[in-house]
Amino acid sequence: MTELDLLGPRAHGAACGSAVLKAVAEDFQVDEALDIPLAGEGEHLWLWVEKRGLNTEDAARRIARAAGVPLKLISYAGLKDRQALTRQWFSLHLPGKADPDLAAAEGKDLAILKRVRHTRKLQRGAHSANGFTLRLTQLSADRDALELRLQQVAAQGIPNYYGSQRFGHDGGNVADARRFASSKALPPQRNIRSRLLSAARSYLFNRVLAERVADGSWNQARVGDLLAFTDSRSFFMAGEAECADPRLAILDLHPTGPLWGAGDSPAAGQTASLEQNIAQTDQALSEWLAEAGMAHERRILRLPIGGLTWHYPGSDILQLEFVLPAGCFATVLVRELVDLLPAGQTDNPCVF
Repeated sequence: MTELDLLGPRAHGAACGSAVLKAVAEDFQVDEALDIPLAGEGEHLWLWVEKRGLNTEDAARRIARAAGVPLKLISYAGLKDRQALTRQWFSLHLPGKADPDLAAAEGKDLAILKRVRHTRKLQRGAHSANGFTLRLTQLSADRDALELRLQQVAAQGIPNYYGSQRFGHDGGNVADARRFASSKALPPQRNIRSRLLSAARSYLFNRVLAERVADGSWNQARVGDLLAFTDSRSFFMAGEAECADPRLAILDLHPTGPLWGAGDSPAAGQTASLEQNIAQTDQALSEWLAEAGMAHERRILRLPIGGLTWHYPGSDILQLEFVLPAGCFATVLVRELVDLLPAGQTDNPCVF
C-alpha cells in the first residue's frame, strides 16, 4: 500500500520540495510532556530516560533486566520512535524495595536523567503532549513557497492523519488485520492483537479524514458533526449554532472522525452517511473491531500545531520546533511541507 492509500491527500497543496529526515538520531528529537506532580515517595520509581536509536519496548526490557523485575512491572505513557533522540518517563513497581542499581541498563544509547518516587504507576496515555525538534537536511525547495506553507500550517493546522508508521512496512499491519478479520479471529499474542486492532481503527479513521480533505470539510464544522476540543476525549453534536462557534476559528474546537468500535456512528446527517459508507466498504474490518470489544471513540480531524517555529541553520537545513498532543504524528506535519528522501539521496540543488 502506498502512503496515499494509508493517509490521503495533502490539505495545503503539493510538496514544496524534498528533504531528508533522520539522517542521524539527533535530527528527530522528542520530549514527553507529563503534567503530573510527583510525590517524592511511594512504591513506584519513576525514571526520566533519554534514548538514542532505541525504541520504548526495548528500553523497558533493559530496565526490567537491570532491576531484576518482570517486564510487566515496567510502565510507560507512550511509544517513541527508534530512529530518534527521545526523552520519556518510565515507572517500576517496587513495593517494599529500595531503588535498584540500574547501571546495567545504561550505555551510549540509554541514560537515566532523573529518578523520583511516586505513589502510583505511570499509566498509558498519561502524557499530555510531546515536544519536537526536527531537522530536515539535504533540503531542496523554493524558500518563498516553503515559508508560505509554514505560515499556512501555523495558522490553519493540518489534517490529523495517523502516520504511516502506524501501519507497518508497506501497510503490513493493515494486511495482517484484514486476514484476521476475514477469519473472524484475533491474534493470541496480546501485543500483536493490540497493534493490529490499532492499525485497523487508524486506517478507517484516515479513510474518513481523506474524504473530508478531498471535499474541503476537514477543518469546517457541519450540522451533524461531533465536535471536540483539542485536548478532550468528549464530544458533542453540532447544530447550526455550534457550527458558528468562534472557537472553531481559533483552532480550539474541531470536527471529529470515528475510531471504529461497537455500534453505529453517533454522528448525524452527511457526516454519519460518510462514516457508515466507509465502514460498509470495509465491512469485515469494521465488524472485526466491534466484535473485538472496541468502543466507538472520536479523534479530532484537524490538528493545531502548538508553538511552531522554524529557522535555517544552513542553506540546505530547516529546523522545526513545535508541540503536538499525545497520539499525533510529527511526520504528518513534515508531509505537508516536503517529500522525504532516503538518507544519502539528493534531489535537485536547493533553490533559495
